[in-house]
Amino acid sequence: MAPDTSTQIHNIGYRSYEGARLGRAYARKSLYSQSLRGAYGLGRSAKSKVLPMILFAVMCVPALIIVAVAIAVPGSTELPLKYTSYALTTQVIIGLYLASQAPQTVSRDLRFKTVPLYFSRPIERVDYVLAKYAAMTSALFILTATPLVIMYIGSLLAKFDFGDQTKGFAQGMVSVLLLSLLFAGLGLVMAALTPRRGFGVAAVIALLLIPYGAVTTVQAVAYSTGNTGAIDWMGLFSPVSLIDGVQTAFLGGTTNFPGGDGPSAGVGIVYLLVVFALIAGSYAALMARYRKAGL
Repeated sequence: MAPDTSTQIHNIGYRSYEGARLGRAYARKSLYSQSLRGAYGLGRSAKSKVLPMILFAVMCVPALIIVAVAIAVPGSTELPLKYTSYALTTQVIIGLYLASQAPQTVSRDLRFKTVPLYFSRPIERVDYVLAKYAAMTSALFILTATPLVIMYIGSLLAKFDFGDQTKGFAQGMVSVLLLSLLFAGLGLVMAALTPRRGFGVAAVIALLLIPYGAVTTVQAVAYSTGNTGAIDWMGLFSPVSLIDGVQTAFLGGTTNFPGGDGPSAGVGIVYLLVVFALIAGSYAALMARYRKAGL
Protein backbone atom coordinates (compact mmCIF):
# COMPACT_ATOMS: atom_id res chain seq x y z
CA MET A 1 0.00 0.00 0.00
CA ALA A 2 1.34 3.43 -0.93
CA PRO A 3 1.98 5.79 2.03
CA ASP A 4 -0.55 8.58 2.64
CA THR A 5 1.16 11.88 1.84
CA SER A 6 -1.89 14.14 2.29
CA THR A 7 -0.98 14.94 5.90
CA GLN A 8 2.49 16.02 6.92
CA ILE A 9 4.04 17.42 10.09
CA HIS A 10 6.48 20.30 9.70
CA ASN A 11 8.85 21.64 12.33
CA ILE A 12 8.62 25.41 11.86
CA GLY A 13 10.75 26.29 14.83
CA TYR A 14 8.21 27.28 17.50
CA ARG A 15 9.52 26.99 21.01
CA SER A 16 8.40 28.03 24.46
CA TYR A 17 9.05 31.56 25.67
CA GLU A 18 11.78 31.69 28.32
CA GLY A 19 12.03 35.47 28.89
CA ALA A 20 10.67 37.62 31.68
CA ARG A 21 6.90 37.77 32.20
CA LEU A 22 6.15 41.51 32.55
CA GLY A 23 2.63 40.97 33.89
CA ARG A 24 -0.40 43.19 34.45
CA ALA A 25 1.43 46.32 35.57
CA TYR A 26 3.38 46.52 32.33
CA ALA A 27 0.28 45.80 30.24
CA ARG A 28 -1.67 48.49 32.10
CA LYS A 29 1.15 51.00 31.65
CA SER A 30 1.40 50.19 27.94
CA LEU A 31 -2.34 50.60 27.43
CA TYR A 32 -2.25 53.93 29.27
CA SER A 33 0.67 55.19 27.18
CA GLN A 34 -0.88 54.06 23.91
CA SER A 35 -4.24 55.66 24.79
CA LEU A 36 -2.64 58.95 25.86
CA ARG A 37 -0.58 59.12 22.67
CA GLY A 38 -3.65 58.30 20.64
CA ALA A 39 -5.57 61.19 22.24
CA TYR A 40 -3.18 63.55 20.42
CA GLY A 41 -2.88 61.45 17.27
CA LEU A 42 0.64 60.28 18.04
CA GLY A 43 1.39 56.93 16.47
CA ARG A 44 -1.63 57.29 14.20
CA SER A 45 -2.21 58.70 10.73
CA ALA A 46 -1.47 62.33 9.89
CA LYS A 47 -5.21 63.00 9.56
CA SER A 48 -5.74 61.84 13.14
CA LYS A 49 -3.27 64.43 14.43
CA VAL A 50 -4.93 67.44 12.81
CA LEU A 51 -7.92 68.07 15.09
CA PRO A 52 -6.31 67.44 18.52
CA MET A 53 -3.24 69.49 17.61
CA ILE A 54 -5.35 72.36 16.27
CA LEU A 55 -7.46 72.37 19.43
CA PHE A 56 -4.32 72.28 21.57
CA ALA A 57 -2.90 75.26 19.67
CA VAL A 58 -6.18 77.17 19.90
CA MET A 59 -6.23 76.48 23.62
CA CYS A 60 -2.75 77.98 24.06
CA VAL A 61 -3.07 81.05 21.82
CA PRO A 62 -5.24 83.10 24.24
CA ALA A 63 -2.71 82.44 27.02
CA LEU A 64 0.08 83.82 24.82
CA ILE A 65 -2.03 86.90 24.02
CA ILE A 66 -2.79 87.44 27.71
CA VAL A 67 0.90 87.29 28.55
CA ALA A 68 1.81 89.65 25.70
CA VAL A 69 -0.81 92.19 26.80
CA ALA A 70 0.26 91.99 30.44
CA ILE A 71 3.91 92.60 29.54
CA ALA A 72 3.14 95.37 27.03
CA VAL A 73 0.82 97.44 29.25
CA PRO A 74 2.88 99.84 31.38
CA GLY A 75 2.30 99.62 35.11
CA SER A 76 0.49 96.29 34.91
CA THR A 77 0.79 94.29 38.13
CA GLU A 78 -1.29 91.21 37.33
CA LEU A 79 -2.66 89.14 34.48
CA PRO A 80 -5.96 90.34 32.98
CA LEU A 81 -7.51 86.88 33.49
CA LYS A 82 -7.37 84.68 36.57
CA TYR A 83 -5.83 81.23 36.32
CA THR A 84 -9.07 79.69 37.57
CA SER A 85 -11.10 81.48 34.90
CA TYR A 86 -9.16 80.25 31.89
CA ALA A 87 -10.67 76.77 31.57
CA LEU A 88 -14.23 78.05 31.95
CA THR A 89 -13.58 80.77 29.38
CA THR A 90 -12.34 78.15 26.90
CA GLN A 91 -14.88 75.47 27.81
CA VAL A 92 -16.08 75.16 24.20
CA ILE A 93 -12.59 74.10 23.08
CA ILE A 94 -12.34 71.62 25.95
CA GLY A 95 -15.75 70.21 25.07
CA LEU A 96 -14.82 69.79 21.41
CA TYR A 97 -11.59 68.04 22.35
CA LEU A 98 -13.34 65.67 24.75
CA ALA A 99 -16.11 64.94 22.24
CA SER A 100 -13.57 64.09 19.53
CA GLN A 101 -11.14 62.04 21.61
CA ALA A 102 -13.25 60.18 24.19
CA PRO A 103 -14.94 58.05 21.48
CA GLN A 104 -11.57 57.46 19.84
CA THR A 105 -10.26 56.19 23.18
CA VAL A 106 -12.95 53.57 23.78
CA SER A 107 -15.39 53.26 20.85
CA ARG A 108 -12.92 51.72 18.42
CA ASP A 109 -12.24 48.82 20.79
CA LEU A 110 -15.97 48.19 21.03
CA ARG A 111 -16.58 48.57 17.30
CA PHE A 112 -13.81 46.19 16.26
CA LYS A 113 -14.57 43.82 19.18
CA THR A 114 -11.02 43.86 20.52
CA VAL A 115 -12.07 44.24 24.16
CA PRO A 116 -12.17 40.45 24.78
CA LEU A 117 -8.59 40.27 23.50
CA TYR A 118 -7.53 42.84 26.10
CA PHE A 119 -9.25 40.88 28.83
CA SER A 120 -7.39 37.71 27.99
CA ARG A 121 -4.42 37.42 30.30
CA PRO A 122 -2.70 39.19 31.85
CA ILE A 123 -4.88 42.34 31.77
CA GLU A 124 -8.20 42.44 33.59
CA ARG A 125 -11.26 44.65 33.44
CA VAL A 126 -10.08 46.98 36.20
CA ASP A 127 -6.74 47.46 34.44
CA TYR A 128 -8.45 48.42 31.19
CA VAL A 129 -10.80 50.92 32.85
CA LEU A 130 -8.06 52.49 34.96
CA ALA A 131 -5.71 52.84 31.98
CA LYS A 132 -8.36 54.43 29.76
CA TYR A 133 -9.64 56.74 32.52
CA ALA A 134 -6.12 57.83 33.48
CA ALA A 135 -5.16 58.41 29.83
CA MET A 136 -8.21 60.59 29.09
CA THR A 137 -7.69 62.52 32.35
CA SER A 138 -4.03 63.08 31.50
CA ALA A 139 -4.88 64.23 27.98
CA LEU A 140 -7.39 66.75 29.30
CA PHE A 141 -4.99 67.90 32.01
CA ILE A 142 -2.27 68.53 29.40
CA LEU A 143 -4.79 70.50 27.34
CA THR A 144 -5.97 72.66 30.24
CA ALA A 145 -2.79 73.00 32.28
CA THR A 146 -0.41 74.01 29.48
CA PRO A 147 -2.01 77.46 29.03
CA LEU A 148 -1.74 78.05 32.77
CA VAL A 149 1.96 77.20 32.64
CA ILE A 150 2.36 79.71 29.81
CA MET A 151 0.57 82.38 31.83
CA TYR A 152 2.64 81.64 34.93
CA ILE A 153 5.95 81.81 33.08
CA GLY A 154 4.81 85.05 31.44
CA SER A 155 3.86 86.58 34.78
CA LEU A 156 7.30 85.78 36.17
CA LEU A 157 8.95 87.31 33.11
CA ALA A 158 6.82 90.40 33.66
CA LYS A 159 8.09 90.46 37.27
CA PHE A 160 4.66 90.31 38.85
CA ASP A 161 4.45 89.42 42.53
CA PHE A 162 5.85 85.90 42.87
CA GLY A 163 3.70 84.90 45.85
CA ASP A 164 0.40 86.03 44.31
CA GLN A 165 1.15 84.43 40.97
CA THR A 166 2.28 81.14 42.51
CA LYS A 167 -0.85 80.96 44.66
CA GLY A 168 -3.12 81.70 41.70
CA PHE A 169 -1.26 79.21 39.53
CA ALA A 170 -1.61 76.46 42.16
CA GLN A 171 -5.31 77.18 42.53
CA GLY A 172 -5.75 77.02 38.77
CA MET A 173 -3.92 73.70 38.54
CA VAL A 174 -6.13 72.15 41.21
CA SER A 175 -9.19 73.44 39.36
CA VAL A 176 -8.18 71.96 35.97
CA LEU A 177 -7.22 68.67 37.64
CA LEU A 178 -10.73 68.35 39.06
CA LEU A 179 -12.17 69.38 35.70
CA SER A 180 -10.07 66.77 33.90
CA LEU A 181 -11.11 63.99 36.27
CA LEU A 182 -14.80 64.91 36.04
CA PHE A 183 -14.98 65.53 32.30
CA ALA A 184 -12.88 62.46 31.43
CA GLY A 185 -15.14 60.15 33.44
CA LEU A 186 -18.37 61.56 32.04
CA GLY A 187 -17.02 61.66 28.49
CA LEU A 188 -15.79 58.06 28.57
CA VAL A 189 -19.09 56.82 29.99
CA MET A 190 -21.04 58.46 27.19
CA ALA A 191 -18.58 57.26 24.53
CA ALA A 192 -18.59 53.69 25.86
CA LEU A 193 -22.35 53.39 25.48
CA THR A 194 -22.06 52.88 21.74
CA PRO A 195 -19.46 51.52 19.33
CA ARG A 196 -20.42 54.19 16.80
CA ARG A 197 -18.05 57.12 17.08
CA GLY A 198 -20.51 59.67 15.66
CA PHE A 199 -23.09 58.82 18.31
CA GLY A 200 -20.41 59.07 20.99
CA VAL A 201 -19.37 62.52 19.80
CA ALA A 202 -22.97 63.74 19.86
CA ALA A 203 -23.59 62.24 23.30
CA VAL A 204 -20.54 63.94 24.85
CA ILE A 205 -21.43 67.33 23.34
CA ALA A 206 -25.01 66.99 24.54
CA LEU A 207 -23.87 66.07 28.05
CA LEU A 208 -21.76 69.22 28.35
CA LEU A 209 -23.90 71.75 26.48
CA ILE A 210 -27.52 70.88 27.28
CA PRO A 211 -27.25 70.84 31.10
CA TYR A 212 -25.08 73.98 31.08
CA GLY A 213 -27.52 75.84 28.85
CA ALA A 214 -30.48 74.75 30.94
CA VAL A 215 -28.79 75.64 34.23
CA THR A 216 -27.67 79.05 32.95
CA THR A 217 -31.21 79.82 31.75
CA VAL A 218 -32.84 78.77 35.02
CA GLN A 219 -30.27 80.74 37.02
CA ALA A 220 -30.95 83.84 34.92
CA VAL A 221 -34.69 83.47 35.49
CA ALA A 222 -34.17 83.00 39.24
CA TYR A 223 -31.95 86.09 39.38
CA SER A 224 -34.42 88.24 37.45
CA THR A 225 -37.28 87.19 39.72
CA GLY A 226 -35.28 87.82 42.89
CA ASN A 227 -35.03 84.16 43.86
CA THR A 228 -31.27 84.36 44.30
CA GLY A 229 -31.13 81.56 46.84
CA ALA A 230 -31.86 78.99 44.12
CA ILE A 231 -28.97 80.09 41.90
CA ASP A 232 -26.30 78.21 43.84
CA TRP A 233 -28.33 74.99 44.02
CA MET A 234 -29.10 75.05 40.29
CA GLY A 235 -25.36 74.90 39.61
CA LEU A 236 -25.28 71.32 40.88
CA PHE A 237 -26.89 70.07 37.67
CA SER A 238 -24.17 70.90 35.15
CA PRO A 239 -20.55 69.66 34.99
CA VAL A 240 -19.29 73.11 34.01
CA SER A 241 -21.26 74.83 36.78
CA LEU A 242 -19.97 72.32 39.31
CA ILE A 243 -16.36 73.25 38.57
CA ASP A 244 -17.32 76.93 38.64
CA GLY A 245 -18.87 76.50 42.08
CA VAL A 246 -15.98 74.51 43.56
CA GLN A 247 -13.30 76.94 42.46
CA THR A 248 -15.39 79.95 43.56
CA ALA A 249 -15.91 78.47 47.02
CA PHE A 250 -12.40 77.15 47.66
CA LEU A 251 -9.92 78.31 45.00
CA GLY A 252 -10.45 82.05 44.81
CA GLY A 253 -12.17 81.86 41.43
CA THR A 254 -14.54 84.40 39.89
CA THR A 255 -17.95 82.90 39.20
CA ASN A 256 -20.03 83.16 36.04
CA PHE A 257 -23.26 82.80 38.01
CA PRO A 258 -25.77 85.67 37.63
CA GLY A 259 -25.04 88.48 40.05
CA GLY A 260 -21.41 87.46 40.38
CA ASP A 261 -21.94 85.70 43.72
CA GLY A 262 -20.84 82.07 43.77
CA PRO A 263 -21.49 79.40 46.39
CA SER A 264 -20.30 79.92 49.95
CA ALA A 265 -17.90 77.48 51.58
CA GLY A 266 -20.83 75.55 53.09
CA VAL A 267 -22.59 75.10 49.75
CA GLY A 268 -19.21 74.55 48.14
CA ILE A 269 -18.77 71.38 50.18
CA VAL A 270 -21.93 70.03 48.55
CA TYR A 271 -20.48 70.92 45.14
CA LEU A 272 -17.26 69.11 46.00
CA LEU A 273 -19.12 66.03 47.19
CA VAL A 274 -21.17 65.95 43.98
CA VAL A 275 -17.99 66.21 41.89
CA PHE A 276 -16.38 63.30 43.75
CA ALA A 277 -19.62 61.29 43.51
CA LEU A 278 -19.75 61.81 39.73
CA ILE A 279 -16.10 60.80 39.37
CA ALA A 280 -16.66 57.64 41.41
CA GLY A 281 -19.94 56.98 39.61
CA SER A 282 -18.24 57.32 36.21
CA TYR A 283 -15.64 54.76 37.22
CA ALA A 284 -18.33 52.40 38.50
CA ALA A 285 -20.36 52.85 35.30
CA LEU A 286 -17.32 52.03 33.16
CA MET A 287 -16.62 48.93 35.23
CA ALA A 288 -20.23 47.82 34.77
CA ARG A 289 -20.13 48.56 31.04
CA TYR A 290 -17.01 46.48 30.49
CA ARG A 291 -18.31 43.62 32.59
CA LYS A 292 -20.69 43.04 29.68
CA ALA A 293 -18.45 44.22 26.85
CA GLY A 294 -15.63 41.93 27.87
CA LEU A 295 -17.61 38.74 27.37
